[in-house]
Amino acid sequence: MSPMPPADDRAASLRDLVGAGRFADALRTFREIDGPGVRRQPALLLLAATAATRLGDLEVARPLADGALSWFRTRGDRDGQMRALNLLGVIGFEQGRLNEAEEAFHGALALARELGDSLLAARASNNLASLSHLRGQANEALSLYRGALLSYQRLGDRRGAAETYHNLGLVFRDMAHLDEAENASVEAERHAELVGESALLALAVTGRAEVHLDAGEIELAEREVARAVRLAHAADDPLGGAEARRVGARAALRRRDLTVAVRESEAAYAIAGEHGAAVLQADCAAVLALALRANGNPAAEERRRQVLTTYRALGASPLVERFEREWASLG
Repeated sequence: MSPMPPADDRAASLRDLVGAGRFADALRTFREIDGPGVRRQPALLLLAATAATRLGDLEVARPLADGALSWFRTRGDRDGQMRALNLLGVIGFEQGRLNEAEEAFHGALALARELGDSLLAARASNNLASLSHLRGQANEALSLYRGALLSYQRLGDRRGAAETYHNLGLVFRDMAHLDEAENASVEAERHAELVGESALLALAVTGRAEVHLDAGEIELAEREVARAVRLAHAADDPLGGAEARRVGARAALRRRDLTVAVRESEAAYAIAGEHGAAVLQADCAAVLALALRANGNPAAEERRRQVLTTYRALGASPLVERFEREWASLG
């Protein structure tokens, strides 16, 4: 049996795979070398947790990130703590643990400022902006996103720029500022293309599809959804695929193809639930409830109650209001 490579070499290999967007390969590599010694190497744990998060394996990612944070704290490694906290915030956000996510993001941001890490500070600010957006604090979200974007642009971080332009597009779309949303989504896709990572491009294309849909360009939106689904599949990104299918279900509902709307929203809902993505699952449930109501299915009312309960638990009052408007429009 050949000797196991040194920890630094294993970390470098994982870091290269994660940096190249080969998250499935990174997680597979980690599992091949996993053992008691590896579990005491926080850099390896954090890289594996990052890969698992990108793949939507949140239940796998969380204990890995928790383990990394514990070891970083034991060793007094503030840089490691900062990165682990930011990742735990991302995981908490996706799982609907918003108070935990907010605490983690603030902790990461404080450490980033202490350490002078402008890139991590931008990431934490971007993530805090997403919390503000979910809670209906649009102006605060825009301010935080714009600050993060300036940092990404100054640092030449195209991945961060792509994600933040995408997020800006979401805020503008929710504010019904469709021209600004379209401009932001175009920039998100441009930067994602330059990064060359399929999962990131799937996210950007999905965002642009939803802008087209809200502008009444249903056929164009559906073409973009199909492209996003293909990209997410190529990237082994089930949550990215579920998000795209949710938008596809919305498009089918708009053109009154209720069979497709129900099928796609049910499939996206199941995938989100399987991966513990509470916010995405609630959004998929909302589309499913509307499709069932449009189809005259009595199960729609139970789905409606589920959606409202989840959105209220998340503190997402704008999503409650939007869902209730859409529900009433089908009455």
